[in-house]
Amino acid sequence: MSEAKDVVEKPQADIQAAQKPERVLQPPVDICEDGAGINLWIDMPGVSREHLNIQVDRETLLIEGQANIDMPEGMKSLYADIRSTHYRRSFALSSELDTETIEAAMKDGVLNLRIHKKPESRPRKIEVVTG
Repeated sequence: MSEAKDVVEKPQADIQAAQKPERVLQPPVDICEDGAGINLWIDMPGVSREHLNIQVDRETLLIEGQANIDMPEGMKSLYADIRSTHYRRSFALSSELDTETIEAAMKDGVLNLRIHKKPESRPRKIEVVTG
């Protein structure tokens, strides 16, 4: 009975905060393909390597990151264009891509992923022999 009483006495603001879904930013991405694979450049300003999560599950690539925006001591934000610091983006990957050899690098707030094609999916030149 005391558990029900605790729920009833919760302030309305706490209840509303628990019901709101977390805001997530969908970072812009540039994708380029060449004969050997694809490159993705994902803008994730403020995300450090420690707060980055990259996962592959079968043919789905999931990228998540948490940005740390530190305010100088004694200051508070009066206005912010960005209301969330959580990034999330997912992609369906082609079966011709080798998800075991994904390379990732982060520089200046831009995550670069290199996903190679499986050897059997890469274009190759056929040598013609005469005689």
